[in-house]
Amino acid sequence: MTSTPSTRDTDTLVHDDRRKRQILFASCAALMAVIASVTGLNVAQQELALDFGASQSTVLWIINAYALALAAMLMPVGAIGDRWGRKPVLLAGLAVFVVATAAAALAPSSTFMIIVRVVAGVSAAMIMPVTLSVITSTFPEEERAQAIGVWAGVAGGGGLIGMFVAALMVDLVDWRWLFVLPIALAVVAAVATVRAVPNSREQTDQPFDLQGSLLSMVAVSGLVFAIHEGPVHGWSDPVTLLALLGGLLATLGFVVTERRSPAPLLDVRVFGDRRLATGSVALIVLFGVLGGVFIVLFPYFQGVLGWSALRSTAALLPMGLLMMASSGLAPKLATAVGNRTTSLAGIGIAGGGLATMAMLVSVDGGYLSVLPGMLVIGAGMGLTMTPSTEAITASLPADRQGVASALNDTTRELGSALGVALLGAVLSAGYRDAIGPLLVGFPDDLATVASEGLGAAHGAAAQAGARATLLLESAELAFVEAWSRSMWAGVIAMAVLFAYVFLAAPRRDAVGGPSTEVAQPVR
Repeated sequence: MTSTPSTRDTDTLVHDDRRKRQILFASCAALMAVIASVTGLNVAQQELALDFGASQSTVLWIINAYALALAAMLMPVGAIGDRWGRKPVLLAGLAVFVVATAAAALAPSSTFMIIVRVVAGVSAAMIMPVTLSVITSTFPEEERAQAIGVWAGVAGGGGLIGMFVAALMVDLVDWRWLFVLPIALAVVAAVATVRAVPNSREQTDQPFDLQGSLLSMVAVSGLVFAIHEGPVHGWSDPVTLLALLGGLLATLGFVVTERRSPAPLLDVRVFGDRRLATGSVALIVLFGVLGGVFIVLFPYFQGVLGWSALRSTAALLPMGLLMMASSGLAPKLATAVGNRTTSLAGIGIAGGGLATMAMLVSVDGGYLSVLPGMLVIGAGMGLTMTPSTEAITASLPADRQGVASALNDTTRELGSALGVALLGAVLSAGYRDAIGPLLVGFPDDLATVASEGLGAAHGAAAQAGARATLLLESAELAFVEAWSRSMWAGVIAMAVLFAYVFLAAPRRDAVGGPSTEVAQPVR
């Protein structure tokens, strides 16, 4: 790295067990607030449309504006936290987050809602990477992996808990109350941060990489936007193509700029480190497959089993809780057998869960036909997330932990967007292929609508008269067949990831935290 090196200062590390627990609690509460705000609005799409008189496109913008702003700002804000001090950036982010989230709860219009969601996304980018860099800069090396495991568990499974609480609020009170959990978590995290989190920052005379920061923002926002919009409006849509082209050109410009910069935001040569490369790829694939799993589970619960949003979200909790538990177990396993072996075990287990789900799911089997696969997927994902996250943070020096954490979070965001787009496309194509032969004899207009998706088939059934039951049964059978196809696509992705990690990851890496360099504490 080209930044001015810093020397170890034991004041940065925390050795008091009670204070370490408080730091971990503050970091995880702040992280949970951010993630709950990402997932919560997904369960209130119908309520948002009715309350604001908004189109489906506008509702999707309300949801995606937050995620887009968060993804775009992660890298620059992570670097700012390293330079200005992680504690003040975290506290500032939490303060803005609370105000913006409260404003969203009181939003009078969809336009106002989109604006405050963008502000909330920017503030979330001030929070999310700092929560991990606080852990890596304060926990002693021998305890860092376990703390990262807890953080990774919250990052992987916490969103499901947020969705459950949001669904509970939507069903029992009103959609505006779903913001109570993120606000409460952010306030609690702020109090705990003030009391327990020490401040640390990078000591360097190098200028801030403004050009690299701007290029990273354009690159990430362009790519994420294109991936989100491509399946909705088509990949040939001019806006989608422009965003994709802009994202790719900005990515190329970022690589060229960072290679020439004396103080790069992210020295792209670090991807030559096999730990960082394999950790990043693993997280992209893991969160991609996980996003794909969610897009088939909710339609199955609601469209096939006829469950409410609350019951559907509750049905996902066992997978999320097991993912959190296995994330906490992963550091102990890694200590015994190494990060590489732990990652490979997790990838293999998760792939087995996808195959189990693909083979067992059926219309008549109900929840019990998917629960075994869900549990196995959760266990495998948790085992792999922790060593992958640690591989990224361990690859960059401690004075760049904000950037390392932001890189970790960016791979998660890109992976989720890619997984929803790609596995969603497999699901849609599989559904159309499967339902076509089952609609022979139905009027063309009904067949055309029903072939668009399971939800559309439910709408078409209202016009099918006496054949409504047959239409719905055909749609459900086609959806399950498409589900199986998308899960097998996930199995292939996990098999490729397994081969990549097996060949590219270091054979036996040290278990622990990042470089022995740590940031200078702020006096």
